[in-house]
Amino acid sequence: MGQEILPPSGGDDDNIQPVDLKAALEQRYLAYALSTIMHRALPDVRDGLKPVHRRIVYAMNEMGLRPTSAFRKCAKIVGEVMGNYHPHGDQSIYDALARLAQDFSQRYTLVNGQGNFGNIDGDSPAAMRYTESKMTAVSELLLEGIDQDAVDFRDTYDESNSEPTVLPGAFPNLLANGSSGIAVGMATSIPSHNAHELCDAALHLIKHPDATVEKLVEFIPGPDFPTGGIIIDSRDSIIESYRTGRGGFRVRAKWQTEDLGRGGYQIVITEIPFQVQKSRLIEKIAELLIARKLPLLEDIRDESAEDIRVVLVPKTRSVDPTILMESMFKLTELESRFPLNMNVLSMGRIPRVMALNEVLKEWLDHRREVLQRRSRFRLAAIERRLEILGGLLIAYLNIDEVIRIIREEDEPKPVMMARWDLTDIQVEAILNMRLRALRKLEEFEIRKEFDELTKEKGEIEALLSSDDKQWQTVAWEIGEVKKKFAKATEVGRRRTQFADAPEADEEAIQQAMIEKEPITVVISEKGWIRALKGHIADTATLTFKEGDGLKVAFPAQTTDKILIVTTGGKAFTLGGDKLPGGRGHGEPLRIMVDMDNDQAVLTAFVHDPSRKQLIVSTAGNGFVVPEAELVANTRKGKQIMNVALPEETQLLVPVGGDHVAVVGENRKLLVFPLAQVPEMSRGKGVRLQRYKDGGISDVRCFAISDGLVWEDSAGRTFTKNKDELAEWLSDRATAGRTVPKGFPRSGKFAG
Repeated sequence: MGQEILPPSGGDDDNIQPVDLKAALEQRYLAYALSTIMHRALPDVRDGLKPVHRRIVYAMNEMGLRPTSAFRKCAKIVGEVMGNYHPHGDQSIYDALARLAQDFSQRYTLVNGQGNFGNIDGDSPAAMRYTESKMTAVSELLLEGIDQDAVDFRDTYDESNSEPTVLPGAFPNLLANGSSGIAVGMATSIPSHNAHELCDAALHLIKHPDATVEKLVEFIPGPDFPTGGIIIDSRDSIIESYRTGRGGFRVRAKWQTEDLGRGGYQIVITEIPFQVQKSRLIEKIAELLIARKLPLLEDIRDESAEDIRVVLVPKTRSVDPTILMESMFKLTELESRFPLNMNVLSMGRIPRVMALNEVLKEWLDHRREVLQRRSRFRLAAIERRLEILGGLLIAYLNIDEVIRIIREEDEPKPVMMARWDLTDIQVEAILNMRLRALRKLEEFEIRKEFDELTKEKGEIEALLSSDDKQWQTVAWEIGEVKKKFAKATEVGRRRTQFADAPEADEEAIQQAMIEKEPITVVISEKGWIRALKGHIADTATLTFKEGDGLKVAFPAQTTDKILIVTTGGKAFTLGGDKLPGGRGHGEPLRIMVDMDNDQAVLTAFVHDPSRKQLIVSTAGNGFVVPEAELVANTRKGKQIMNVALPEETQLLVPVGGDHVAVVGENRKLLVFPLAQVPEMSRGKGVRLQRYKDGGISDVRCFAISDGLVWEDSAGRTFTKNKDELAEWLSDRATAGRTVPKGFPRSGKFAG
């Protein structure tokens, strides 16, 4: 068993090398990760393109598919890209090509598509054999100067050709069109922006290289999505996102109400958030309608043709459109969040998250480098031409001698080079000259061209020696792009607007998301809760588990908040729509909220934010608490009364009138003004009545002018007016006097 397992002998054992599996996996996985990051998923900050898009655009340029030329089949373009530059699946290349042509995916399309390229409903493009495409003006700008040594080239995968490592990028493509991708261990997500605004910010950055993100946001207020919509983020949060390169933007659908006359209306949605499929969105809303999650909505219709038009019909004309839409935004993709993660390849090599000003700076530096390289390329071309023109001028001045040498000499080249001190290139140009070029006019034209080129050479040399002139030229080029994509043009107008989310009542929105139905809430002694449909008056018919019985039952609506107070002084809140149904015995409250085992339910009731409650412990301490303070938004609940065993919270009674009546277990009654009890949101409370031993039995708030009312066990009602209560009237925390005659034996005001 311990014998070493060797691979079978194949005759070439010399080439077998043992490899440490861990090291090999690490090395290979790192290679894969780097390949994904560098050559697939992350865009280059300079031209905003991933390799597949760069190759598509470059291949179309090589095929001569300019904006002014004819369309070509996409299958032909995909074949060129795959065969020459991108040895991957044809479908993945076509998907990337089709996306570049979709005006709902790209803010400024790089490909002009003819045929079915898919739609905002999420339908796929037609097969590549049916569709045709060519470049757009944006692609042309990205490639401007590619044949003038503006960028570096590298060998293609099979070394049969070469391809650019980056495009010259005269258009601010990274931010204008955005990008998204998932690499290994990192991702990128950049929204699209308005080109006019980007050019303005870039021009400002040229003049003020140290400009802050806060300043740049004055020019670029936020993204500009192809599908429009409304961004509802605050300016501060937008600045923070751009400053760190991470964050997100909340985008809402654009909607308006249409008056149908006689007080009726309907809501029309004209723009939806970016990357939301319209058909899926409508399906989801329809599902919510069927599930009765949208009680304010009657119907939804898709009346879209070229433009989006989704109609929402409210349940009744009295429905508030803002509350209806706020509930829709909460539940559906009519509001979505577009993440910002400006993770890009800086200098084409280093993946890092960059801020807005850094991204623009790198683009500007790239534009300057392209300008320098193009200028040097032009300078070299001018110098070559000037050399030739200098030779031609010498030939014209000595034309007869030139002709004689050519006619008589076997090897005219070295003779001419020696005679007039000419270079090889100059003599070659003279020998290749046509006879018709010997006319007199030609000499004049050569002199003119020589002078013009000399002047241009001087200008280029001045440009290359001056940083200021270079930045002026870059600024002029950006200004030309800005004119082309100005906000006044159809393609350049801002599509996404900004607004603050309306201050709608949170309560009303919550209610709008719940179907309002009557229920009866039932809680048992052992803490089981359920909600029966309808309002049930007779609770005697309710059944419970063996050894259990009714603790409290009361009518409510599904839209109500149910407050539950325990003997440990804690308050919990449950939504009427979240309670288990009336089948069986319901569910234990302890499953729904974090209730301690040594605590029991004291009482439960429907929340009324305008009401106040008097909360009292067994020791006779109490205070007034507003009901709004009892609402707890978490499972943990809210500690209201501070009690420690054996003391517990014993009573919770609604506050009303101006006096409090307290009865102790010692059957002593005390009446004192309500004003003596403090109002708090949490605490131990103050002493209501003093006892030698025992504790409190019951408490009631009442108006002294109406008198104190109680019922005995037989159901008879007794009333004591102000004068009759005189002997029990005193200050809080006194002992009180023995209860009057006729007071129930139970020591409770309700018999």
